[in-house]
Amino acid sequence: MKIVLLGYGKMGKIIEKFALKRGHQIHLAVTSANRPNLTIADIQGADVAIDFSLPDAALANIDLCLAAKLPLVVGTTGWYAMLDQVRSTTLQQGGAVLYGSNFSIGVNIFFHVNKLLASAMSPYKSYDVQVEEIHHTHKLDAPSGTAITIAEGILDALPAKDAWVNYIDGTEAEVIPKAHELLIESHRIEEVPGTHTVVYSSEVDQIEFKHTAHSRDGFALGAVIAAEWLFGKTGFFQVTEMFEFNK
Repeated sequence: MKIVLLGYGKMGKIIEKFALKRGHQIHLAVTSANRPNLTIADIQGADVAIDFSLPDAALANIDLCLAAKLPLVVGTTGWYAMLDQVRSTTLQQGGAVLYGSNFSIGVNIFFHVNKLLASAMSPYKSYDVQVEEIHHTHKLDAPSGTAITIAEGILDALPAKDAWVNYIDGTEAEVIPKAHELLIESHRIEEVPGTHTVVYSSEVDQIEFKHTAHSRDGFALGAVIAAEWLFGKTGFFQVTEMFEFNK
């Protein structure tokens, strides 16, 4: 496949490495320097695009790829408030968009088991639950998209919780969740690729369920695999639909 990389920072360069290793070509790498002049003609001839840019750029990149009839994998988070609108536009235009908060195979297994664990914990009212996420200081959005996906999985399976709230470590505003709220604690530490922990606590014990990324490689490889999966399809998809354990 010929791939357009929308965003050519650290993630973009790692995605390029895995794309080439899997026999693909880079049709175009889009940076902050050449993005303002990017046109449909520049990306025509490609087979698929992968977006790991910035939240503000993601929506414009989606619109451009839909106009060019170019399938798009979106790894950028922070734009999900517009999710319903993007879904509607994609389906109306007969386009192909696959989005996800995390493309790592391990994280998607984590998402699946997280829902099973929340369902198993549901009858036991003595346990309270919270989510902790740790990322590098360059990450702009908090909580992380992965943490939100984890939280939504818990809310779907745990009737005692119906909303999440976020506390960003280092800020002055203290967040004390109400009984029906799920707390997501966000921490920013130099060069941490991503660690997510779900904690169930009671007076007598504590259960911790954790995923730790050792590098960005898992995210990048998963994004290339997602592009391979999306090629030839039309529709609006979430990354979890790629995995057999969700069927």
